[in-house]
Amino acid sequence: MPLHLSSYSIEEWKSIFRMSDRGVQYASHDYVEQLEQIGAQISMSSVSNPYDNAKAESFFKTLKQEEVYLKEYESFADAEANLEVFIEQVYNTKRLHSSLGYVPPAEFEASYAALPSR
Repeated sequence: MPLHLSSYSIEEWKSIFRMSDRGVQYASHDYVEQLEQIGAQISMSSVSNPYDNAKAESFFKTLKQEEVYLKEYESFADAEANLEVFIEQVYNTKRLHSSLGYVPPAEFEASYAALPSR
């Protein structure tokens, strides 16, 4: 998966946290080097520990069941556009998340941001 650095500012890229299993593609020198260049945090699951990646696996299961398997994309660009809409307009703003007290992530983040500073 190539990183399109020009699409985002360096500050946006620095907020990325990349969690992966121990797949060879995610451990490759070039891939890790690109992540390090943009300041992304890198985390890799432990050997024989499937729980490290549970949140990411859950997200992709939801993405596939609620978006990908329901559509026939015309092109990669079509898929990319539809996935962006699903994530930004459905998953983050409308879909309730049990781990967040049954509120969407955008609402949870707004509530957190409104808390008084510690």
